Amino acid sequence: MRRPALYSSSSSPPPAEAHGQQAQAGPAAAPVPPATRFFSLSSPRLLWAALAVMALLLALSLSLALRPQPRKLTQADINAAVLKTLETAQLPSAVAQAYDTIRPSVVRVTGYGKSKNGKEDMEYGVGTGVVIVDKGIILTNLHVVQGAQTIKVVFSDGLESTAHITGAQPENDLAVLQAHKIPDDMIAATMRSTGDLAPGDHVLAVGYPFGIGPSASAGVISGLKRTFRSPEGKQEMSNLIQFDAAANPGNSGGPLVTMDGEVVGIVTAILNPNQQRSFVGIAFAVPIENAASAVGLTPF
Repeated sequence: MRRPALYSSSSSPPPAEAHGQQAQAGPAAAPVPPATRFFSLSSPRLLWAALAVMALLLALSLSLALRPQPRKLTQADINAAVLKTLETAQLPSAVAQAYDTIRPSVVRVTGYGKSKNGKEDMEYGVGTGVVIVDKGIILTNLHVVQGAQTIKVVFSDGLESTAHITGAQPENDLAVLQAHKIPDDMIAATMRSTGDLAPGDHVLAVGYPFGIGPSASAGVISGLKRTFRSPEGKQEMSNLIQFDAAANPGNSGGPLVTMDGEVVGIVTAILNPNQQRSFVGIAFAVPIENAASAVGLTPF
């Protein structure tokens, strides 16, 4: 007796049929290759990029090497620049600089005495002084203040003060004053040794000739170790500095300074062969060494 055929319960076709259906399908799609890198060590793009970078660096280094380097300054360049500045810039003269240096230390000195009726103060002597210690110690000529009952000084800023004599050196016609009031910013003059002075050196005299000033006059040292006798023959001074900067009555007691503004002498006399008390080209100053000793200073 024939047995009935047995069938599997699976819905999948049998292997034979599956192969058959695959064969009946269209041509198979090509397999997808794995993703490739944009640059690889053997990529031409990478080689060209490297060559471009190298070319750029080479060009940059060549441009830096060929760029002209700034020239180093030489002494000739510096000299030329200084000369150009001197030719084009208007610098103050040496005399003007010396005046500006000494001006704050110069004072007007006036002596007063009583009138004949004894009721009024009369001005009988006008001269100049120079502050040598910032406490208000002033050098001037003895003949400017000798016999005065009242002494007044006027500083460069306009401050007026009375003063009194604290010392004198009659053989050099010098007097030392102490001002009773001084400016807050009092500046004392700088003193300089006369040891290296020589005829022909430029000097400046600052003072109040005939009460006008402060006035400046420039000249040179005319001689050293000169002797001067007063017109009345009452006094003879030696070891004086002779100079030709204009000096007149009122300059007495003022400073004689170098072009650095340093005091080398105190103006004390002028030669008056015509008895007119006017300047004829010869004036004398006491060396600052002598003047400083009048106040007990030994600066050199």
